[in-house]
Amino acid sequence: MKKLLMLVALGGLILSCGEKKEEKKDGFEMNRTKKTETTASSSEGVPVDMNNKGVGPVTSMSFDAEIDTEMAARGEAKYNAICTACHMAEQRMIGPALKGVYERRSPEWVMNMILNPDGMLREDPIAKALLKEYNNAIMLNQNLSQEEARDLAEYLRTL
Repeated sequence: MKKLLMLVALGGLILSCGEKKEEKKDGFEMNRTKKTETTASSSEGVPVDMNNKGVGPVTSMSFDAEIDTEMAARGEAKYNAICTACHMAEQRMIGPALKGVYERRSPEWVMNMILNPDGMLREDPIAKALLKEYNNAIMLNQNLSQEEARDLAEYLRTL
């Protein structure tokens, strides 16, 4: 009897080590893959609109040709303190990846989103689309000054 049980157990072990055959079934299939966002893409589902300046206090803004390193350093410190909970530079998280943001959004739009996320989410079509795209994760108002927001904007240029 022991020999028979040992033989059955050994046979089961040998069969379980065999090659697993994958069956194809007709019908519904769902694959979950992690998406990364590095540049503007149509897969984001949100249009690129460089003419949209957003809703808020910033109506005009331009960058100098060279990055202001002191300003960017202050912006990096602020980014690491408050933004990294929801944003990564090159990977989509709770919020969008921020590398290349100025290829998708105007500087005014970025500044207004930093300074006035509540108003932007209520009135701006791109902010509304992003809200929908990111499962209604609301960007919180960090109550930054325009100078702090400008530092952040300068740092985002370095990503």
